[in-house]
Amino acid sequence: MRNGPIGKYLVEKGLITEEQLQQVLEKQKGEKGKLFGDVVIEMKYVSDVDFAKCLAERLNVQYIDLDTTQLIPDVVKRIPEATARKYNVIAVNKVGKRMMVATNDPINFYVFEDLRVITGCNITALLATKASINRAIGKMYSEGQVSAVVDEATKEKEEELNLEELDLTADRIENAPIVKLATAIVENSYRQDATDIHIEPFKTYTKIRIRVNGDLIELMTLSSALHVSLTTRFKILSGMNIAEKRIPQDGRMSQVVDGTTLDLRVSNLPMVYGEKVVIRILATGDMSLRKITDLGMTQYNYERFASCLKVPQGVVLVTGPTGSGKSTTLYAALGEIAKPNVNVITVEDPVEKKVDGINQCQINDKAGMTFAAALRSILRQDPDIIMVGEMRDAETAEIAIRAAITGHLVLSTLHTNDAASTVTRLVDMGVEPYMVATSLIGIVAQRLTKVLCPDCKKLRMSRTDENELMGIDHSIQVYEAGGCPKCKDTGYKGRTAIHEILLATPEMQSLITRGAKADEIQVLAREQGCLLLRDNVSKLVQEGVTSMDELVRVTYAV
Repeated sequence: MRNGPIGKYLVEKGLITEEQLQQVLEKQKGEKGKLFGDVVIEMKYVSDVDFAKCLAERLNVQYIDLDTTQLIPDVVKRIPEATARKYNVIAVNKVGKRMMVATNDPINFYVFEDLRVITGCNITALLATKASINRAIGKMYSEGQVSAVVDEATKEKEEELNLEELDLTADRIENAPIVKLATAIVENSYRQDATDIHIEPFKTYTKIRIRVNGDLIELMTLSSALHVSLTTRFKILSGMNIAEKRIPQDGRMSQVVDGTTLDLRVSNLPMVYGEKVVIRILATGDMSLRKITDLGMTQYNYERFASCLKVPQGVVLVTGPTGSGKSTTLYAALGEIAKPNVNVITVEDPVEKKVDGINQCQINDKAGMTFAAALRSILRQDPDIIMVGEMRDAETAEIAIRAAITGHLVLSTLHTNDAASTVTRLVDMGVEPYMVATSLIGIVAQRLTKVLCPDCKKLRMSRTDENELMGIDHSIQVYEAGGCPKCKDTGYKGRTAIHEILLATPEMQSLITRGAKADEIQVLAREQGCLLLRDNVSKLVQEGVTSMDELVRVTYAV
């Protein structure tokens, strides 16, 4: 089948079924000019990486993972940026008169002929995913541009201070250095996998820091003269009142970076030396929803969680501090249970990802559209499954629990430290213990823990106090963070989630009805096979995935 169509090859490899192949071909007919690969990835039957690997095998071309390949700036720049973006290609290496170029369409010979003329080299095609080429182009061609933009903006500011009049034509504003700087800050932050951007004013300078893997790292320092212009730019983009500088404001905006539309939540707070702006970079609807199997759960925890979602009515809670991946888990759960024959409605503040086929409702406190008001209306909308973004107050909790008792499946989040204390929190909020007991299906407590960089982690033996924390009686080999260029000297690369899943068994329900405290609930949960957060992170330390520092940071309690 090596010479047959790629669709047949995917079926033969077991990546899609014959029925799915027909559906893709049918859809492709209706979308003239679209490649088969783009359609099959869009329909989420195979991931872009799996498709690229399969296509490389089928065409006998080498596959390359650009996210882990060190690219050489001088070689990359041999192809002009405009050409690289036009053909979606990037130069990977050059040996003599031969240049290796990554592309997602290795049989488009017109492109290679054009590149041969531009570079004066013979071209060898390597296959990479469209998204990874986009990311690499954005990263490689932008390096060095930021400092130039900062210098340009600073120089313009100095000129403005010396001039009486300002030229405020639309064209000039669009090409203004401060506009380019605001765009560059978001682009660079996204390319470094940041979740938040902090723009902080001080007396003589403005510091810009980004949160990567849960830690804040410095991105750049600017002259304080630029601060007002920069914050004003973000306030305009996110729809805030630029004349109001005394009270906090919130807004939202979007920006396209490397072909992905980012949804940005902007928060503004007056400080001593000016306004501090924090921008949350949200994973957008453009990005495909994660499946439950991609959440980093162990097989044991995955089976427990999947069993919770099979129950037709009741409440499933996901708990943890801010930024612990609760929303991602909820969306993955919705993706699993939202079938064409059920009515799924969500109440969120704000709607973080727009999901096809799900009715999503946005909270608006100013207009009186609160969680409680929205929930009351939703119960009259004939729902099967309800997702409540957060149980913030007693009224919301009570309505959500009543909805679960009256035959709906309710998914929601709470800010608690572990699964057992979630039950007592609901009771403290004013929900009767018997109502919690009868409605509860299960609670998932989760945290995100940093993953050690595989290239620079250091091996050592564990100490006695560390053995106690892991619940073992002998020293074992553990790894600690090092630091290398690949992980930007942090010692960590990426994060994974750890989970603690409590199931509401009949014994657990009778214990909750009696008004038991969190420690009693935890004892019973452990007896019934619930692995605590510390058990899960200890396992990761023993497997060399994370470090003892992370175990202490994630699960330490006095």
